[in-house]
Amino acid sequence: MSAAVSSSGTSSNSGGQAVGFDFGAYLEAARQQVEAALDASLGPERPESLRDAMRYSLLAGGKRLRPILCLAACELAGGDPALAMPTAVALEMVHTMSLIHDDLPAMDNDDLRRGRPTNHKVYGEANAILAGDALLTRAFEMVALRSPGVPAERLLAVVGELSLASGAPGLVGGQVVDLECEGKSVDLDTLEYIHLHKTGALLRSCVLCGALIAGAGTDLLEALGTYARGIGLAFQIIDDILDVTASSEVLGKTAGKDLTADKTTYPKLLGLEESRRRAEALVAEAKGVLAPWADNAAPLLALADYITSRDR
Repeated sequence: MSAAVSSSGTSSNSGGQAVGFDFGAYLEAARQQVEAALDASLGPERPESLRDAMRYSLLAGGKRLRPILCLAACELAGGDPALAMPTAVALEMVHTMSLIHDDLPAMDNDDLRRGRPTNHKVYGEANAILAGDALLTRAFEMVALRSPGVPAERLLAVVGELSLASGAPGLVGGQVVDLECEGKSVDLDTLEYIHLHKTGALLRSCVLCGALIAGAGTDLLEALGTYARGIGLAFQIIDDILDVTASSEVLGKTAGKDLTADKTTYPKLLGLEESRRRAEALVAEAKGVLAPWADNAAPLLALADYITSRDR
């Protein structure tokens, strides 16, 4: 990754905030590099209808927080973020697959994603399913076959982590429980189970995979796992709040759909103010576990704060 994205040379004050770190510049530089890598990741697939459907959703924009988390974790662990870029792309492919499939009529049944018609509205349900499948399998190709310079044992660990996050122990299992709970009374433990799997598992994988590429030790991996759990739940809490308080135009997706589907959300269980307090507490805890590495953790600390301050 270019020097423009590097966080080296920063320090932290007692509140865990990086001094001399321009998060806005970092985020934009990293996003642009991720966008270029995503564009280059899809070649001349055949048939063209499949290629077009894959590109339509993968290149639809967005914050790209998941690949950026991967790159930032790699840098924190002392690695070269450029070596983690194929894995970062893979993680965004898995995320995009989950969005395509979640939007299907049999799932969350949504017509709008990132300000545009959802994939199945443009290409049909069958092609949307297959485009998601193709992105999921391409993700593993990115790690296994397109990651030069990374030791094989580290890539194997990444493949294992990505498999857990994207399968039944992760986002697929979370989606199933989410569907089963529609229209039912759900307690906080069940709600957090859903979100730790449907949303949190992939966020956790983003952080851990970046660190694994760099050869991180056990202590750092454990701390990053705790960090990722906190930001994963906080991310979902803010999503639930925005579903109630923001418009579809701002969100780029259909606002109020959780209420329409009679889903249990954090605001429904806790109220808006308590939900926000819980998100802020989770972020504070997530940042706290990185204190021993704070001098090099500026991007991850800033990304944690960004999760609770975002408006879309």
